Order: sequence, then structure tokens, then C-alpha cells
Amino acid sequence: MSLREEVETLRQIPLFAKVDPSKIKLLAFTSERVVFQPGDFVCQQGEMGDAAYVIMNGQADVMVNTPSGPITVATMNKNDVVGEIAILINIPRTATIKAASELTTLRITKDQFFRMTGEFPEMAVEMMRVLAERLVRTTEELQKAKESLQKEDDGD
Repeated sequence: MSLREEVETLRQIPLFAKVDPSKIKLLAFTSERVVFQPGDFVCQQGEMGDAAYVIMNGQADVMVNTPSGPITVATMNKNDVVGEIAILINIPRTATIKAASELTTLRITKDQFFRMTGEFPEMAVEMMRVLAERLVRTTEELQKAKESLQKEDDGD
């Protein structure tokens, strides 16, 4: 993928939609392109995060550890951003990201990310929107799981 293609892909992502094209070009140029093979780990739950990843091509599974083993809670696709929570609030990674197919990403470091959000507050607002949508989905899924468990308990 050429720099021009990377810039075009980044422009399709809502997080970067309002950022000046020259800044997107700089971001693409200074970001590291990382390719993962199916089954490779992009990042693992519990480790400290130093970067977020923009999925340029492919799919990745988001997995969380549970007492009965890891479970897949989401699948991320082209134009999705993963790993941003750990760099936003400086906590260990909240999930494991595993390549479900060949996965091409742009690795954006914490410093790059904060420079961009500082220069473009719209990016920070969009990130809040994306995270809020994820929280809503997670809350709905937890409610469904709780109801399912209650039905199982009532049936016993």
C-alpha cells in the first residue's frame, strides 16, 4: 500500500475525516505499517499500551479473558481503530486483539495520537463518540447476558 493509498484510507475513517489532508499525510508517513498473519496478536490484555492501530485491511478479533477462558466479544474491520483505550487513560490493555485474517495496520504511537488530538479537537470528540457507542453496545450485551443467565437460573 502506497502512502497515497494510506492517506485515502485514513480519510475514510470518521476519526480523521475533519483533519487537514496534509496532517493526515504526515500521520501516515510517520506511522509504522505493521502486517499481522492470522492468529498473530496485535496486543494482549494486561500489557501496557503504547500505541493504537488503524486497521487498513483485514479483520481482527477482540477477546477478553474470563474465568472459563478467552471469549471473542467483537470483530474489527477495515477503518476501525483498536488499542486506543490503553493510550488514552494509561491503563493496561482491556482486551486482546488477534488477527483473524491477514491484517494490515498503521501503528500510531501515544505521542502522535496526543499531538493530533491536541491540534484537532474534532478528533477527540469523534474518539469520545466511538467509545460511547462501544459502551452502549457492551452495556446492551451485558444486559442480554444477565437476562439469559436469569432465565437459566429460573429454569433450574
